[in-house]
Amino acid sequence: MGVRIGVLAGCVLPELPTPGDLAAWLGIAIPELEWYADLRGMIRWSDGALCHYRYKWIPKRHGDYRLIESPKAALCAIQRKILREILDPVPPHQAAHGFRRGHSCLTYVAPHVGKRVVLRMDLRNFFGSIPAGRINAVFKTLGYPEATARVLTGLCTNRIPVHAALKSPGADQGYILPWPERKKLSERHLPQGAPTSPALANLCALHLDFRLAALAASMDADYTRYADDLAFSGDEPVRRRAERLSVLVAAVALDEGFEVNFRKTRIMHKSDCQILTGVVVNDKTNLHRKEYDRLKATLHNCLRLDPASQNRDGYDDFRAHLQGRVNHLKRLNPSRGAKLQVLLERIDW
Repeated sequence: MGVRIGVLAGCVLPELPTPGDLAAWLGIAIPELEWYADLRGMIRWSDGALCHYRYKWIPKRHGDYRLIESPKAALCAIQRKILREILDPVPPHQAAHGFRRGHSCLTYVAPHVGKRVVLRMDLRNFFGSIPAGRINAVFKTLGYPEATARVLTGLCTNRIPVHAALKSPGADQGYILPWPERKKLSERHLPQGAPTSPALANLCALHLDFRLAALAASMDADYTRYADDLAFSGDEPVRRRAERLSVLVAAVALDEGFEVNFRKTRIMHKSDCQILTGVVVNDKTNLHRKEYDRLKATLHNCLRLDPASQNRDGYDDFRAHLQGRVNHLKRLNPSRGAKLQVLLERIDW
């Protein structure tokens, strides 16, 4: 094992100097370990039961699709163990709020409440743009020798089979994944849908967070990140330089191996409805008025009619779904949330 320095020195991680030690730690034989890691890329040309992942295409707002790569049960169990015992003990940058215990969209938006201007930016293809080389570097930084780091990288990355890259199951007929994205996905990358991917993405974005936090501080701005969502805010000095800030952020992101999706960049002034991850932050945290009205109408219709008639999206537990939405509102706006909680409790299920 290599020497961990700085903050990493205090992290208690399993000692796995060889791939054999890794296999024993996972409770599997070495041939099984090699099969799941697939370092020789044999599964790239395989199909069906031989694949370690299931693929699903989810439509985005602007007509294209997002690929979800969900590991099958055996590989998923391996990745969860790696997440719990190797990745979770390693702290990401304090500006990262996504996929962290004790953090949420509320802690992400909190520094931006009541500011004169809020700048929202988005990183394009956040998970898929992180190649295996960066994952390997993370594991080596955590002290794992090259051989062990390579196998850990293989367990936590994926290259989609040729058939999945060319076709889009669930997508509109005739939809073709753009060549740049298809090329990245056909090479080893961080799969969106694996339990280890969010933690690894946060660690891969550590230098990005350091540089953006320093950039924000130089302009008297606040900076937070929730997965691929970047948020900056401040008062009059930041408002005057918001456009320049957005250009500098894009340059830093590109230098760190990420790409800003300019179509989603928003500079929101105090006179606008300032929204981050669906949360209004103008004066206090709140749910957007349209979302609040829609939820309130659903609860009223559940009171008047059969609740099942309002379950248009086919949730298995519609009551739990509504309770979750009301709980979210209660965290954002306790007084409004309490009113809808009363409606929810009056529904005859």
